[in-house]
Amino acid sequence: MIKKAIIPAAGMGTRSLPITKVLPKEMFPICGRPAIDYLVEEAIEAGIEEILIVTSRSKDMIIDYYDRSIELEEHLKAKHKSDLIKIITPPNVHLQYVRQIEPTGLGSAILLGKSFVGSDPFVVMLPDEIMITKEENILTQLINMYQSHKGNIIALKKVRKNELKHYGVVEAEEISKECYKVLDIIEKPQLNPPSQLAVIGRYVFDPEIFQYLSDLKPGVGAEIQLTDGIQKMLANKDCYGIEINGDRYDIAQETEYVKLINFLFHKLNGKV
Repeated sequence: MIKKAIIPAAGMGTRSLPITKVLPKEMFPICGRPAIDYLVEEAIEAGIEEILIVTSRSKDMIIDYYDRSIELEEHLKAKHKSDLIKIITPPNVHLQYVRQIEPTGLGSAILLGKSFVGSDPFVVMLPDEIMITKEENILTQLINMYQSHKGNIIALKKVRKNELKHYGVVEAEEISKECYKVLDIIEKPQLNPPSQLAVIGRYVFDPEIFQYLSDLKPGVGAEIQLTDGIQKMLANKDCYGIEINGDRYDIAQETEYVKLINFLFHKLNGKV
């Protein structure tokens, strides 16, 4: 069973400046909750019991959010608003934190979770991306696929050709409906992408991924890229992709952030 998750939340948030100068993108408000809280909820629903959040020096707000506020609880009790305490109570999951000292890439952020993971399979969840499904959540879909294929799993979604240059893109063989064996993967191809299947922010890995990440040299953007680690791993380990059944919102894109808020607002008011 997969019980551990890593959420890399140390990025500089340059796509969302100027607000990310003071507010981490993981804390962007979405219907009264920070964005990262939707990931934590998704993880808990999928059976995750331990989460490592990789932060940076400017992200203490995340840690504070998941701490108890005794003063606020006492204030609510005194004001006869004890019913509100349940919505500020930290989630029932074990949370740990580690700081990424320098912004050296997603691959190096995940490497910081090596001792946390140990010898267990684990999931990675990118906090820019909120996934909405009508039934089984995205992470559960990936974990179920891992259980049946016993190999590394990545979430995929078909995107428009002109957008592929912003993603990791796979060359893959379809082995069943919406299920693929990954043959190759390229980070942000500027020319001739191998398919329209882009990698999105959910993964299930065996711990062997760390040995491939630790040997990498900086790639695109002079950073240690997770995509490059997966590419090296393909020579020795199977990797599969699942085309997700659900909607994905990139909250660093203003239009998608607004669409997500609009959808969830209507959902909360029973209009969808």
